[in-house]
Amino acid sequence: MNLVDNVTVLQTVTTLDLDAERVLNAAIEAKPKCAIVIGEDADGGLYFASSVSDGGTVLWWMEKAKRALMEISE
Repeated sequence: MNLVDNVTVLQTVTTLDLDAERVLNAAIEAKPKCAIVIGEDADGGLYFASSVSDGGTVLWWMEKAKRALMEISE
């Protein structure tokens, strides 16, 4: 058995950066109805993709996430 196979991933807020692949895999496992991905590509540029075609709806979800993030920080 690989040592990493025996690790339990905690569902908690952390002050440490996480590997992007780990975050994306967790999102896939959550089976979201829609997804918005914002990040930095390998060249240091902006990466943005959304399964939602309507820009207003995407912005609404981004603002909702912003609010949740602000409430966690309190």
